Amino acid sequence: MADSQFTTHADLFDLSGKYALVTGGTKGIGMMIARGLLQAGARVVISSRDVDACAKAQHLLSEFGDVQAIPADLSEYSECRRLADLVTADSERLDILVNNAGAMWREPLETFPAEAWDAVVDINLKAPFWLVQALLPALRKAGTADDPARVVNIGSIAAIHVAESPNYSYAGSKAALHQLTRVLARELGPQHITVNAVAPGPFPSQMMASTLDAIGDRITAKAPLRRLGRDDDMAGVAVFLASRAGSYLTGSIIPVDGGIATTATGT
Repeated sequence: MADSQFTTHADLFDLSGKYALVTGGTKGIGMMIARGLLQAGARVVISSRDVDACAKAQHLLSEFGDVQAIPADLSEYSECRRLADLVTADSERLDILVNNAGAMWREPLETFPAEAWDAVVDINLKAPFWLVQALLPALRKAGTADDPARVVNIGSIAAIHVAESPNYSYAGSKAALHQLTRVLARELGPQHITVNAVAPGPFPSQMMASTLDAIGDRITAKAPLRRLGRDDDMAGVAVFLASRAGSYLTGSIIPVDGGIATTATGT
């Protein structure tokens, strides 16, 4: 085997010179991922519909690298296109797209409203597709056979096993996102773009706050690793998928959940 096929440990996870977009990057899992990409050397754009949250997150993340925040409501098709135009305004290339922006709606079956489907599906399922569609030329320009461009969709273990809380549109939308990941991986692989999904388990975040307050101890007790996710757990898998280390992986759904979904014996 030729020496040129070996990569140094430092280079294996190095993202220097890479350009990334992380949607929903102003808090929770999105901020964990943005921080990890920045620390690995990437230039990162984060987005959120909340203008104040964008400003605050950009300030907090700036200590780790070159970061820009762009407010956008990705539940709207026109906003996805606008964000894509702004992200590519000073660069024709986009190396990494992380579709993390999401929404959840918990309500019992008997009262689960119609609007809970549109509100959740628009942001959890349609927006990732719209952004891939809008940013495809930039992803194609960035990818090569040896170093593909990367799309990372943030799914959920709620799409792998049945959660205790009534989250019908959330679980359904994330399961659909997992399958969309596989469909896009097959189509875009020959174009030098990998498409993978991360399925997080319980991580401390605003979205998970009420669940963790109510049953956090029970969730932790059921996890084989007996703990919640930490910032580095999510940053690490994102850097892996975005770096040389993950360049031969596509169409995969990676649970990052301490073993909760993958070892479950029941619901």
